[in-house]
Amino acid sequence: MTEDAATGDTAITLLIVDDHPVVRDGLRGMFESAPGFRVLGEASNGVEALSLAAALDPDVILMDLRMPGGGGVAAIRALTRTGARAEVLVLTTYDTDSDTLPAIEAGATGYLLKDAPREELFTAVRAAAQGRTVLSPAVASRLVSAVRTPRAPGNEPLSAREREVLALVAKGTSNREIARELFISEATVKTHLTHLYAKLGVKDRAAAVAVAYERGILGEA
Repeated sequence: MTEDAATGDTAITLLIVDDHPVVRDGLRGMFESAPGFRVLGEASNGVEALSLAAALDPDVILMDLRMPGGGGVAAIRALTRTGARAEVLVLTTYDTDSDTLPAIEAGATGYLLKDAPREELFTAVRAAAQGRTVLSPAVASRLVSAVRTPRAPGNEPLSAREREVLALVAKGTSNREIARELFISEATVKTHLTHLYAKLGVKDRAAAVAVAYERGILGEA
């Protein structure tokens, strides 16, 4: 932590790692407008993150997972292996077991989703800076389930929203029409599709619908 020159208080220093400039700008603005935080730098992938972490020595690294040019999990492993002081708080869109478990196993201190409220994110960063584990409720539930009853790949339950998206896909509805129907963005529709494809163990819409009917998720085949 460093001392804030204006107030004399100590500030938690941050490194923001995300491949989307708009997300980085939003996070920087959010933290710089709040007392007790100082953003030292930004990286667009895991490789840049490792370099900047060594140069800047932040208290906490906000790490996205899926990034071109170097993913978050590999970066977390490298930071853990080299004994970096920074605590890593994963901040991502993805909450499937295939994302959550590797990140935690690699050494992440916490795991939050990008739809977390502003104050929850601030609280999580403060906790992470103290070395305390921080998990969003959804992620915590997944981890408990994975430990107690490990599931085979492609056999995870769909969320209520994913079921809604899948039902509309089964009717032949386009992504744009789904977005309009559910009052969400097309990007969010694509994210839900990515998640449900992973959970069903498929790669496209047709296969997702077929598997869903086969398992009774969409009713009788």
